[in-house]
Amino acid sequence: MRFLSSLICAGVILSSATFAQQRAADGVALNDEGLPQYSTFSLCAIDPVTGQSGAAVTTRVPFVGRAVPHVRAGVGAVCTQASTMVEFGPRGLDLLSKGIEPKEALAQLLASDEQRESRQVGIIDMKGRTAAHTGKQNNAWAGSRQGKTYTTQANIMVGPEVLEAVASTFEASEGTGAPLAERMILALEAGYAKGGDKRWGNLQSAAIKIADPNDPGRGGDFITLAIEVGENADPVAEMKRIYLTTGRRLGYRSFSRVDGPDVIELKRMLHAVGYWRRSLAAFPDAPASINTPKMVELRKTDPAQYEKIAAASRKASADYTRDFGQFDEETIAAVDTFRADKNLNYQGNAAGLVDARMIEALRAAYFAKRKTAPKP
Repeated sequence: MRFLSSLICAGVILSSATFAQQRAADGVALNDEGLPQYSTFSLCAIDPVTGQSGAAVTTRVPFVGRAVPHVRAGVGAVCTQASTMVEFGPRGLDLLSKGIEPKEALAQLLASDEQRESRQVGIIDMKGRTAAHTGKQNNAWAGSRQGKTYTTQANIMVGPEVLEAVASTFEASEGTGAPLAERMILALEAGYAKGGDKRWGNLQSAAIKIADPNDPGRGGDFITLAIEVGENADPVAEMKRIYLTTGRRLGYRSFSRVDGPDVIELKRMLHAVGYWRRSLAAFPDAPASINTPKMVELRKTDPAQYEKIAAASRKASADYTRDFGQFDEETIAAVDTFRADKNLNYQGNAAGLVDARMIEALRAAYFAKRKTAPKP
């Protein structure tokens, strides 16, 4: 009997826990009314110069891009969150497209909504007019900020500093010529750095959509950018990486003038198999190191003579690196010829691409050449 009672109690507890953790198909928690809870911070913005409108968002639930951000070319942007009424997105844009200003559009959306106090909505039109609503039942911290080309809104934040960072970062990039998407991502990044959504440990996601009346996009819907990071430990950083990488924007890679011992090795191999500077009878060795016992002793006994030899050695090393250690146009041409001869050219390859496939082929050719070369 006691065992049966325990089972019944356990079943009640399990049922209650299961009910409390009900989730929608995309993993978002549902409240007691069955409404999805997108507690998050977002940014709706326009660029008057390009005519673009954008909506960006991040939260600690998965797949936020399916529900919160909505944009339409030449119309504006809407973000609908907290107890999310997804229909507010397209309905709000429909109202804006009829010339209804955002405050009135928002009033119409909320007029017959019995759950208005659990909603949070931000709207902007192409004139820069904004409206935002934060229902009284939104959990702290919750609120919004507006500027002449944006509105940003948040709920269940660590504090108001999140939106302050979003707003100040977005405003700071105004007039710089930076793309709207980049400005918005950097603004969300600043808010995320302040702590963002305070529900630590939950699954996280981020999304951005940009509409441009001058670019029909791939689908003819004038959505020129749509990135959704459905789940990631650092979703804003991942969204930024995707944006920078796919757009080849500055910051997607680190680069500098390439030189060093690996380039010398590359040239040595290309020379050996007949692809680089064939007029060179033999590929020279690097200048000898001065870190020898004899030089160490000379440094003690005759510092002036040591410094003279060391200076000459440093110059010889610099000259050697300049002549044989830089990835220059001559080497790029040799690499491209080798790739072509080995059928390693693929669509999208950059000029002078030295990748794993190319190195493997070059190393095989080099070893084969060295094995058959006459012994000195």
